[in-house]
Amino acid sequence: MPIVVNLDVQMAKKKITVGQLAQRIGITPANVSVLKNGRAKAIRFSTLEALCEILECQPGDILEYEA
Repeated sequence: MPIVVNLDVQMAKKKITVGQLAQRIGITPANVSVLKNGRAKAIRFSTLEALCEILECQPGDILEYEA
């Protein structure tokens, strides 16, 4: 898949667990895991915004395009 999800990297930088992140952005830990492992087919902008707010990063820090 050409879109790479670097959510795990950003989570490690902030030392935040899947459960903590899920609680703070208001989605299930299972959905955070799907995003983190790159298995998601889509992401809502509201979820991406919440991730960026909590992790103090930009969308490009989480999502990357690889040719």
